[in-house]
Amino acid sequence: MGRRDTAGRRKAKGPKNRAKARIKVARAHARVADVRRDWCQQTASRLVRDSQAVCLEDLAVSPLARTRLAKSVHDAAWGVLRRVLEEKAARFGRYVGVVSRWLPSSRTCHVCWVADGGKPLHVHTWRCEGCGVEHDRDLSASRVIPPPGRRRG
Repeated sequence: MGRRDTAGRRKAKGPKNRAKARIKVARAHARVADVRRDWCQQTASRLVRDSQAVCLEDLAVSPLARTRLAKSVHDAAWGVLRRVLEEKAARFGRYVGVVSRWLPSSRTCHVCWVADGGKPLHVHTWRCEGCGVEHDRDLSASRVIPPPGRRRG
């Protein structure tokens, strides 16, 4: 017969201490959920207030959740943040664009539009083989993303 108390052990069914422990665990879970929800609301409000357009990458979260980053992925609540951001943007007349996960933005030259080969994540600058321009990976990727209402391709 098992017992679970606040140290993680099982409690016997019936005693009042089991009910107290259950309520204590439920409060802790509710507190974490409230903090996560509050963070999503505040972050979405700040992004919508400070910019006219926000672009998000459409990531496949479920494969990421099966890696060693699973806890971080779930703690970040990406899906909730995206939903809240889209709702607030619609309310305030802002644009939320979703960039396809298949767009090779970090390896495409924004000058000549040549897509270079894949690069490891530690590479922050690279030289385009087509035109020879030196690029910052993140800055070039932001220039490849199409502006609101316009598609490149």
